[in-house]
Amino acid sequence: MGLIASLPDIDKQPESVFVMHEKSEKLIPLHTHTKGQLSYVEGGIAYITIDFRTYVIPARHYLWVPQGVEHILRIGYSATVLRSLYFYSHDDEVNPFYGKLGIYPASELLIQMINYSERWDGRHMSKKDENFEFLIALKNILPQLENKSLPIILPTTDNEQMQKISKYLEKNMGEQLTAKSVSSHFNISERSMSRLFQSTLQISFLQFLKTVRMIKAIELILKTQKPIGDIAYMVGYNSISSFSDAFQEFTHSRPTDFRKN
Repeated sequence: MGLIASLPDIDKQPESVFVMHEKSEKLIPLHTHTKGQLSYVEGGIAYITIDFRTYVIPARHYLWVPQGVEHILRIGYSATVLRSLYFYSHDDEVNPFYGKLGIYPASELLIQMINYSERWDGRHMSKKDENFEFLIALKNILPQLENKSLPIILPTTDNEQMQKISKYLEKNMGEQLTAKSVSSHFNISERSMSRLFQSTLQISFLQFLKTVRMIKAIELILKTQKPIGDIAYMVGYNSISSFSDAFQEFTHSRPTDFRKN
């Protein structure tokens, strides 16, 4: 049974930990649950959308979704394994970590603990089960890890004009796009376009374009073996050094190190 089919079962035992490890490339539709969700992304990339904001979860990162938060989850690459544990929430108030959405790099310790939980795939684990203390320890250790969140966020909107502009930027990101050239293409002034970005996305044109380019770069680094220089050019950078600096700003890692890890 896959994750989509299992969604109604997650909350059936409030005091349990529900374990689901799945290799897939699919869209998990808008849903919510009364448990906190820990999902580790292995070997690819995933995206979570909450309130018109899409967050990127690269390989070797995990996300924590607090209980009660509606979200859409998309697996972006067929080689991606999504390892998820849905934890009881009765003790979430003991630490603010459990009450906020976060995307974090996974330590080797956490990766090994999550991988170990695969033996319980598709099951509810509770106090009556042997080794339940292991899952309690896994949840308790999360706030103690070095949790520097990785907020790669692409805002979205239902504004039709803004949707057309964002699709144009995604399609043509390899070109030398400027606010002047894009506004001219859509026959509006730079000032009007700037206001449109701020009013609908709460982000500037340049920051949105940079985010689109970085997300595409992450996908290419994870999904292909193309040289970093080629990827830089494909997403609109003429200089590997400027691309590398921008990539580190977003991911806290150089492109070569990101691929290596």
